[in-house]
Amino acid sequence: MTEEVTYYADLFKVLSDETRLKILQLLSKDQLCACDIIEEFNITQPTLSYHMKMLRDKKLVVTQREGNRVLYALDEENVDALISFIQSIGTSSYSVS
Repeated sequence: MTEEVTYYADLFKVLSDETRLKILQLLSKDQLCACDIIEEFNITQPTLSYHMKMLRDKKLVVTQREGNRVLYALDEENVDALISFIQSIGTSSYSVS
């Protein structure tokens, strides 16, 4: 397997969680602070931190500090790369080794 395929296989594992997918869906509309996300999902701060760390580690989400708040937003470049990869599956000539 190529490094790219290995990377995306790991990424899909992160995306296989319903809460993380819903967080990405919310962030696709606007950047949000942690308090807004917690309220939307009725989850605890440690639980949110766990999900956000996984999304940040895969570079799907970026953070920006605004005063004492942390704002989360999609990392559009990496999300676009993911979309391109998915679109290439049907049109590429990847060989299975």
